[in-house]
Amino acid sequence: MTDQTTCKVAREEGGDDRKLNGSPLSPDQSKAWDPPVTNHLQESTPNGGQSGGCSSENPAKEEQAKFEKDNPSPSASTHRECEAVEVREPEVRARQKWGRQIEFILSSLSYAVGLGNIWRFPYLCYRNGGGAFLIPYCIMLLVCGMPLMFFELSLGQFGREGPITVWKICPLFQGIGYAMFMISFYIGCYYNVVLSWAIYYIYASFTHTLPWTSCGDWGSDYCKQYNSRNCTLSGGLMNLTGECIYQNTTSPEEWTVLTESANKIKSPADEFFHNHVLDITDGIHDMGGLQGNIVLALLVAWIIVYFVLIKGVETFGKAVYFTATFPYLILIVLLVRSVTLPGYMDGISFYLTPQWDKLMVASVWGDAAIQIFFSLSPCWGGLITLASYNKFSNNCFRDAFVVSFANCLTSFFAGFVIFGIIGFMAHELGLPVKDVAVDGPGLAFVAYPEAVARLPLSPVWSILFFAMLLTLGLGTQFTILTTIMTTITDDFPVLRGKNFKWALLAACLVMYGVGLSMAMKGGMYVLQLMDYYSSTFSALMVGMAEVMVVTWIYGVDNFLSDIKVMIGFYPYPRIVWKYLWKIIMPCVILTILAFTWIDLKPAKYGDYNFPPWANAVGWILSFSSVSLIPLVAVYKILQEKGSFVERVKKLSKPLPEWAPPPEVAIRPNDSFGAKPLLKVTSFDEDTINKV
Repeated sequence: MTDQTTCKVAREEGGDDRKLNGSPLSPDQSKAWDPPVTNHLQESTPNGGQSGGCSSENPAKEEQAKFEKDNPSPSASTHRECEAVEVREPEVRARQKWGRQIEFILSSLSYAVGLGNIWRFPYLCYRNGGGAFLIPYCIMLLVCGMPLMFFELSLGQFGREGPITVWKICPLFQGIGYAMFMISFYIGCYYNVVLSWAIYYIYASFTHTLPWTSCGDWGSDYCKQYNSRNCTLSGGLMNLTGECIYQNTTSPEEWTVLTESANKIKSPADEFFHNHVLDITDGIHDMGGLQGNIVLALLVAWIIVYFVLIKGVETFGKAVYFTATFPYLILIVLLVRSVTLPGYMDGISFYLTPQWDKLMVASVWGDAAIQIFFSLSPCWGGLITLASYNKFSNNCFRDAFVVSFANCLTSFFAGFVIFGIIGFMAHELGLPVKDVAVDGPGLAFVAYPEAVARLPLSPVWSILFFAMLLTLGLGTQFTILTTIMTTITDDFPVLRGKNFKWALLAACLVMYGVGLSMAMKGGMYVLQLMDYYSSTFSALMVGMAEVMVVTWIYGVDNFLSDIKVMIGFYPYPRIVWKYLWKIIMPCVILTILAFTWIDLKPAKYGDYNFPPWANAVGWILSFSSVSLIPLVAVYKILQEKGSFVERVKKLSKPLPEWAPPPEVAIRPNDSFGAKPLLKVTSFDEDTINKV
């Protein structure tokens, strides 16, 4: 802000509408009428020199003098309209950029590689044919996963906007961006709850003996307190008192009762998680009170997220150097340790042994497509957001290959660690590997902790494992919240700059408040409901919509031309990418939708089946995001003028803002993708003056 003396000049913004006797002023007349406005008081002398006050050149023509007399201009008087005013320079809230290109690659990798790579892929691999599953998995990577990632990275990088405002490419379907925003919001609310469990386990591991090594005060009557390996290997069953009973020593009725009792026995690790960490209730109808340990751990998780993102991608870009690399270091350490354990090869054999007949089962291909789709985390808005902070000329074609293949290799590599430990656990329990292998939270917070508790220096391995889970989850959570904040600040640029930290704080507090419902004793049921419904079926429908809109309405040829403007060449081979995006990828997503719908069952957790009203709430949650696509379209149509067809046509065309940045290229007309771009190589004198 500077203190300057200026002269007020009455003029309409956007042009000079002053007239002389009904005719517009000539350039000379206009120049004569308007004195140069300076930043300081100018002194003018009677003969035209500078003395004191504001002055203007006296017109040479009598007609001009008469006009000024009848219509005095604000600058006609030397002292009348001059006053000292404060000139406030507008604060420029420029959009941030990645400090280095490697930060974008690491953040994308950290976003894609999440908890599912650890507790989902290895289980799917063994269930769907072991090594044979890698064939459909790699095929789906090439025809769906990598193309969809490249598609979203290109969309975000060219538009340089978040998931809502990027739909200036086709304003009629801006609701796709709102749907992405809602999906990210739902996921962000419950994802940090899972991370709060990891934080609590890290805290609980700082002890000489892990608390879940044996049954504590939290153990029930069915908490297993004895080593049953020898009994199991000899074909017997161990009762609750630790006695091994064989079938030939008891009656059939007693054996049946003993079998039912043995099935109810839980490991100390299982009871520690459910009875101590969660203190879980009987169902969603009984939410209980807040679980203090989780409430505090959840607060810590949100504090970490807040301070990492407090300066946007500036601090986020530095954090990913750790969150994207630390998990690999821990995986390598755990792999080296697991190789030395008995039963390791049994687990790896179970993980990789191919079952070729499984390739003829349609559900195997469906699982491969679903895993690829959700492993890379598209359709949540995160990839679009991360790419929007790139330099316009960044080679996102290369980045899509690097990130997608690195993500899949990480899943495959993690399987050697997970199944090596599971093989060891099966050896310790005297059970087949298939009876020990589980997926989801049961693997991370029950099976793996139980195996770790059997190792020497178990607290060290426990801390390393849960620190790996925490960093994997934080990498994803950082991007989820960045997506939410980018969406908000792109719509409200005033929240950038010094106001960003307050907007971020408000978002964290709101999402922490929602997360408290999952930090209650019945919160696990709410989390399972949100995870099952909020980001599965809805994300697939959003993915189908965004691909169809860009490739069919905007035009796949136009989109490919936009990509060429960015990276300097068409993705090779162009014809393959054209039909891959326009035909094959929509068909694959439609197939995934079909398999998901066919395989869709009411939500459940363990042996607990959710009541019908809870599943109804889940479906409302799912469609609350997708329904925004038609709702926003209807709203925009109602806001426009003209016939229905004219409104739809207008809203289906890209806005003028869908164009390269001014320093790169200019568009010759409104047909953005249909015409070649004219690169600006020089300016004539008139253009320079205008600039």
